Amino acid sequence: MNLRFTKMQGAGNDFVVLDATRTPLNLSAEQMRRLGDRRFGVGADQILLVTRSDTPGVDFGYRIFNHSGEEVEHCGNGARCFVRYVHEQGLSDKTTLRVETLNNLLELHLQPDGGVRVDMNAPVFELPRVPFDATGLRPHPVPFESAGKAGDHGAGTAFDLWPLHIQGLTVPVAVLSMGNPHAVQLVDDVDAAPVEVQGPLIEHHPRFPNRVNAGFMQVVARDHIRLRVYERGAGETLACGTGACAAVVAGIRLGLLDAVVSVDARGGRLTIEWQGARDGLASHVFMTGPAETVFQGEIEL
Repeated sequence: MNLRFTKMQGAGNDFVVLDATRTPLNLSAEQMRRLGDRRFGVGADQILLVTRSDTPGVDFGYRIFNHSGEEVEHCGNGARCFVRYVHEQGLSDKTTLRVETLNNLLELHLQPDGGVRVDMNAPVFELPRVPFDATGLRPHPVPFESAGKAGDHGAGTAFDLWPLHIQGLTVPVAVLSMGNPHAVQLVDDVDAAPVEVQGPLIEHHPRFPNRVNAGFMQVVARDHIRLRVYERGAGETLACGTGACAAVVAGIRLGLLDAVVSVDARGGRLTIEWQGARDGLASHVFMTGPAETVFQGEIEL
């Protein structure tokens, strides 16, 4: 079959985007892997499908596949590319779209300057919902008041760091979900962080039955972090939207960050906002960043 595609990127996180609104696409895992292959296909971190939705009040379905062929729950950078694609292809002229993923509803806002703001929904802290198996582990609880502005950061509500045992080391991680699972650790220098060594070990750690995205966060200032993420099923990418959200939320709950934070990934900058310390832990996370079309083409699969 000949397949039309659009190559897009958001902060260096790159995607093959496919229109399945007119004709349903049922691609095999092998075909997904071919699309994602950087030598024998188009090349991408993920493949995104724009589909129809029969849910009232929802504009489109949003399906996400890793370049390994497996379907995953969420991709924040992909969501920004999604709304740009829909506009550029004439599928909708709305500047605000509601889309449904495998397990969530997202609201996407196309801004006048071409940037995209995404309502990433509320973070999930309940361990069974991440999911994370804490059986037999003793966490290290960190109260908000342990770092600086106690009155501004929900004093009295502790956030647990969980010890992961990896190759003889104990690595404390913050565990949460942004619609997909994340384990975030603090590092002094993100450039020197052992991402390629620890990343796959954390991703496949038996404490995470669905595997996990491994984040390495360096706090530069209360409104600025640097971040690298070893993504589940994709390896290290140039940026990870849900990973940026998870890192900022963890940093806020640890008392290290303010409500609006610039996140520098290797592929570019994202802005993450979470008012959870002021408005409660069920507050939604908002992500703003770029989304660009790289090229369009056709491939025989």
